[in-house]
Amino acid sequence: MTARDLVARPIGRVARLPILDPLAIRDFRLVWFGEAVSLLGDQFQTVAVAWLVLGLTGSGLALGTILVAAAIPRGIFLLLGGVLADRVSPRDLAFGSNLLRAVLTTVVAGLVLGAQVQLWHLALVGVLFGTVDAVFWPAINTLVPRLVPTDRLAAANALMQGTGQLAGTIGPALAGFAVALIGVGAAYVIDAASFVIAAVALWLVRSGATAARPAPVTETETTATTETTTEPTAATHPAADPHATVESPRPSIATALIEGARAVLGDPVMRLIVILSTGVNLAFTGPVVVGLPWLVLVRFGGDAAALGLLFAAFGAGSLVGVLLGGSFPRPRRFGWLVLGLVVGMGIGLGAIGLASSVVSTAAILVVIGTMNGYGNVVMIAWVQEKTDPEMLGRTMSFLMLGSVVAAPLSIAVTAVLVDADATVMFLAAGALVVVCGLIAMA
Repeated sequence: MTARDLVARPIGRVARLPILDPLAIRDFRLVWFGEAVSLLGDQFQTVAVAWLVLGLTGSGLALGTILVAAAIPRGIFLLLGGVLADRVSPRDLAFGSNLLRAVLTTVVAGLVLGAQVQLWHLALVGVLFGTVDAVFWPAINTLVPRLVPTDRLAAANALMQGTGQLAGTIGPALAGFAVALIGVGAAYVIDAASFVIAAVALWLVRSGATAARPAPVTETETTATTETTTEPTAATHPAADPHATVESPRPSIATALIEGARAVLGDPVMRLIVILSTGVNLAFTGPVVVGLPWLVLVRFGGDAAALGLLFAAFGAGSLVGVLLGGSFPRPRRFGWLVLGLVVGMGIGLGAIGLASSVVSTAAILVVIGTMNGYGNVVMIAWVQEKTDPEMLGRTMSFLMLGSVVAAPLSIAVTAVLVDADATVMFLAAGALVVVCGLIAMA
């Protein structure tokens, strides 16, 4: 056996991993590459905006205001974005969204490099950015199921989520180094370039370039419910073509939203997923974003490196979870498994409040991240498989709405509670997750 054979064997095994199967599909490969670049670029903006706002004002409240400025329109227009994803080509929506975000980011970069940026500029761009995000996320979640067959959906979602987790793990460190080395303005330029690359990748995608077509209705169904003042022609008369079909008119936006709400909230399983998503995000977002920094700085007396270790631990665990979810077949009774993972996550979240060191907290976060990553992959794939393609955009927007709405509320509540008693705050948050899981089991 030659040295070349020894190298080729492990490479071949990696290439045969089920999670990599969707990459054999050209259009999905383009979307994945573009979003990988864009997600990494997002980390540059996340670090840059925090550094910029704090440098301008020295106020954490000001930074929170800028973040909320983007969060509010994202929550308001998310359902509308779902309707658009069902009516318009999701590829075109995602492409246009990336172009607009590239323009907005370039404007901020120009203001920073020209030393003209002010707080209101960032707030206005945040509002516009959040609005565009509300269109982009339902579109990209509607596009992926159109690019891969059903049996590869879990692997495709695992790749997309795993890439996001990997970007969130290594991105902040790279972004922090870049901001320190080349400045905030250059970091915005990098983020703008990442959006352009993502847009070009989407432009090259051939699938998903059309909207889902409304279900056709038979001519007899149409004439039974509508009256006509014209004589039927040979081309449209039922006797001439009993199987003739016509495209049903699209409902209004309000009607489409109501249809989406009925489809999601009227289905017990979908309704349960919305409740779980809202409860889990309400319990997790604030403790992770606000609670972990408080523990590191106040309780453990650590530094930024220690905080980075905790975020990296959660990101690494999530990456392991999505790899597992995308590499192995979904269990038959996976619903019970997911609910058990939710309860386990709640127990882990409460345990963080009792942790005595950065190392023990990091170990807990690895476990929580693994459970969260796996559960997200199998659940999203299940939803995409079971949902009518014409309703997929609205369904995904409703499922994301809970997390979008819960996140700012969770941050605000945690900011108040953590100063009073961090241990009680983590225990209460963990208890909320456990209760949500037990109610779902019941």
